[in-house]
Amino acid sequence: MNKGFYTLLVAQFISALADNALLFAAIALLQQMHAPDWHEPLLLQFFVISYIVLAPFVGSFADALPKGKVMFISNGIKFIGSLSMVLGMPPLYAYGIVGIGAAAYSPAKYGILTELLPANKLVSANGWMEGSTVIAIILGAIIGGLMASIDPRGAMIAITALYLVAAGFNSFIPKLPIDHTLPKKNPLFILGDFHHSFVALWRDPQGQVSLSVTTLFWGAGATLRLVVIAWAGIVLEFEIDKATQLIAAVALGVAIGSVIAARYITLENAVKVLPAGIAMGLLVIVMAWITEWHLAALLLFTVGVLSGFFVVPLNALLQHRGHLLIGAGHSIAVQNFNENLGILLLSGAYTLMVKAGLAINDIVVIFGFFVIISMSLINRLYRRQKQCTAIESQPDS
Repeated sequence: MNKGFYTLLVAQFISALADNALLFAAIALLQQMHAPDWHEPLLLQFFVISYIVLAPFVGSFADALPKGKVMFISNGIKFIGSLSMVLGMPPLYAYGIVGIGAAAYSPAKYGILTELLPANKLVSANGWMEGSTVIAIILGAIIGGLMASIDPRGAMIAITALYLVAAGFNSFIPKLPIDHTLPKKNPLFILGDFHHSFVALWRDPQGQVSLSVTTLFWGAGATLRLVVIAWAGIVLEFEIDKATQLIAAVALGVAIGSVIAARYITLENAVKVLPAGIAMGLLVIVMAWITEWHLAALLLFTVGVLSGFFVVPLNALLQHRGHLLIGAGHSIAVQNFNENLGILLLSGAYTLMVKAGLAINDIVVIFGFFVIISMSLINRLYRRQKQCTAIESQPDS
């Protein structure tokens, strides 16, 4: 790994720390304002809508400029959103502005990996990236929960300062040659170019499987954070500062699973980790029968390990195929579109279930069965593709 990669890693860590701390500070602020319970998952939907709406444009933006500069601009937008919340803008709208910055940031932070590093380093780099991001989630959940339980607005001021620090590190990321820049800047051309990228990645057999898994993972993972917070409050009677420690247990597991995957799984064997996703869904269902916090922490930690183990190799495979087919920034933009559409749909379903008054344990069971069924279908798709490839590769008799 070179020096530029470690600078990127620090910048990403600080920005992710601020993103996650802000989420829990915003949740605490909503609770302080006595907003309806279903506003909490709605907060996440305001954040991810930018990823979906801006997906056709942020990939082109990431590929048209040096990616360090893109990350610097994006952190500036996050800073504006966080500052707006400090100054009194409703949390839903302010967090939506932060989402705009995050949507522009993501294609650059992942796309630059394929420009900084050779293909044989991508799984390892993703392990480092996911591991550091998950540590940021752990610290962001704990720090955000603790500070927000004392003073949500004070927490937001500290978080706003973190975005400035992250932007400072962004300015030291090496300027690399512009990759896959668009020949035209017409919005209709950009939409057509995104459609081409979308179709190309979904038609590629390896891209199809890896994109399906990462879409499910991020949709389920983001919604699971909200489910765990609600479950801990109802079943364990935890306040938000203690509930976020369970989120930290999941995140710690993801970090360890990511390191294991980076150490033992190669790019060529990435799809062999698919059964871990089915096991993850089974463990989520078990949570409905847990009433003791030590067991809950252990169970959620194990869910995290399985999550990190299966998503890191497939994320690296998706980046590699996308870089070869359509360019790094375009690939990550397509990935973000699908993943955040998954978050929007799953968190939307969770919002509707909360609004309808479903018991939290019923929601947990439904959530777990959804993961099992989805991962089973993806595993079946991969096996069918593998059989078709084997038949096509046989010589004619």
